[in-house]
Amino acid sequence: MKTRDDLLAFLDAHAIEHRTVDHPAVFRVDEGHDIKAAMPGAHTKNLFLKDAKDQLWLISALGETAIDLKRLHPVIGSARLSFGNPTLMAETLGVTPGSVTAFGLINDVRRRVKFVLDRALAEAELVNFHPLTNTATTAVSQAGFRRFLELVEAPPLIVDFAAMRVMDA
Repeated sequence: MKTRDDLLAFLDAHAIEHRTVDHPAVFRVDEGHDIKAAMPGAHTKNLFLKDAKDQLWLISALGETAIDLKRLHPVIGSARLSFGNPTLMAETLGVTPGSVTAFGLINDVRRRVKFVLDRALAEAELVNFHPLTNTATTAVSQAGFRRFLELVEAPPLIVDFAAMRVMDA
């Protein structure tokens, strides 16, 4: 499994500009307001999910986006959704609870996880994610983030959570 250092080296190797800020561990979206205030860009929440047919899903959204899991499954074409367990999370994304991040897709070498991206986050110029650990935050441009997704072969399914519909990528 790739580590924070491996991820940052990967970004460097592919000329994806990034800025990482170390901070105390942040486990929930409603924590770390002072950290977020000091970092420009869109801050995220990330949900690792499994559906009733054992398909894995990762949702990355703006921290303030409301996500109704009971209504989401027909929108994204999944079976009923529930949270994935920590063992499965570690096996596929190489992270632990509290550290879930779109950057974890670098560890999904078997491409088991389908990636859902919030429309509002997809439109942000600068996005912030944990770099495989919740003791830091890494900012990349939207173009850099899309390049990362392309390199790890994780095309996003873009969803407008307010309208509960899939958008064109």
